[in-house]
Amino acid sequence: MRASTVAGPVTTAATPVTALSILPAAAQPTGVDELDRVLGGGLVPGVVVLLAGEPGVGKSTLLLEVAKQWTADGKGRALVVSGEESVGQIRLRAERIGARHDELFLAAENDLSAALGQVEAVAPSLLIIDSVQTIRCGATEGTDGGVSQVRTVAAALSAVAKRRNLPTILVGHVTKDGSVAGPRTLEHLVDVVLSFEGERHSTLRLLRATKNRFGNAEEVGCFALEETGIVGVPDPSAMFVSSHRAPVAGTCLTVAMEGTRPLVAEVQALVNETSGGPARRAVSGLDSSRVALVQAVVERHAGLRLSDRDLFAATVGGVRITEPAADLAIALAIASARLDKALPGRVIAIGEVGLSGELRRVRGLSRRIAEAIRLGYRTIIVPPDGTGRGDGSGSAGSASASLAKPGPAGVLEAPTLGVALAALLG
Repeated sequence: MRASTVAGPVTTAATPVTALSILPAAAQPTGVDELDRVLGGGLVPGVVVLLAGEPGVGKSTLLLEVAKQWTADGKGRALVVSGEESVGQIRLRAERIGARHDELFLAAENDLSAALGQVEAVAPSLLIIDSVQTIRCGATEGTDGGVSQVRTVAAALSAVAKRRNLPTILVGHVTKDGSVAGPRTLEHLVDVVLSFEGERHSTLRLLRATKNRFGNAEEVGCFALEETGIVGVPDPSAMFVSSHRAPVAGTCLTVAMEGTRPLVAEVQALVNETSGGPARRAVSGLDSSRVALVQAVVERHAGLRLSDRDLFAATVGGVRITEPAADLAIALAIASARLDKALPGRVIAIGEVGLSGELRRVRGLSRRIAEAIRLGYRTIIVPPDGTGRGDGSGSAGSASASLAKPGPAGVLEAPTLGVALAALLG
């Protein structure tokens, strides 16, 4: 059957873009600053947001906080429809985080038509569905949470959101590999896809956008999980740095990039003599393959034997750093631990380490340096801007032990790992 090529009636006449006002589509802040940062300013009328995360990470608590702030700011009614908990259970959480407001409505429904009936009855200005996998459409075949059910429910809720200009947030489950459960079309049906991440043993929670039609998809929000709820952390660097009063061997600071946000973080290393058997390696919060690569470079170009010793490397505060920008900090922490000699003062090291011992610049270096200077750090080791500086051998013995001073006070350039180690550890 061939598709028709005959023109039909249009739904709405096409309008010049210059004749359209952007005011009706302006984002409204939710009142949760870290969430607004990731969303690009707030919730656009009619937007459909999918918030995914592992069980227990704090999705429901975060969204109850959003509903609390939304009503407290006088933006109208907020309706939370839960298919997983009773209204009594939600009320207990609301009591704990102080989410008590006459304009905050709670409902427990598993049927799509009943949930839509709640929307008609309450007429909210914010709708939260927790979760899309627990709502069932009676007119659609398939098991609860199955592909057909999730697709139908999400499409219906999206249509209602667009028709009523109703900002809607859908909670989504994730699979074992961290992807959103359900059909891939679920992510295409919504305007924004957010991922809420965090380790169970850590209070740190990170909110990332993997899709955002109305803002930058590289922004990251930081939260802390506390007894009174989830609290935004506008300046999270203090969470990732230990409070040593004096320099300690085996520690070095770096500046990681979470999206577009620079975060000062601490890398720690411990090197011990092996007590029989093969040497052990344990890594937490870092990329184990990069730690192994940096260890090999340190052993080859700094002359520090590590293959017969146990090596442990970790970050502070539960932050995970996988980017190559932390290579230099890892190398300095390992060398410091091996020599049992602390780096002088609070040193920040930023740079990728090559197999030949050379140091390479990384993206966002100027922003990382600015963040370190803002927090009061005055010894910042970075790779040089350009090539051809130093002898390039990477050897601590043959390379000059002096560090070039290129610009801002305390910013020092090292062309090779050998130069950095010789200057800082002798």
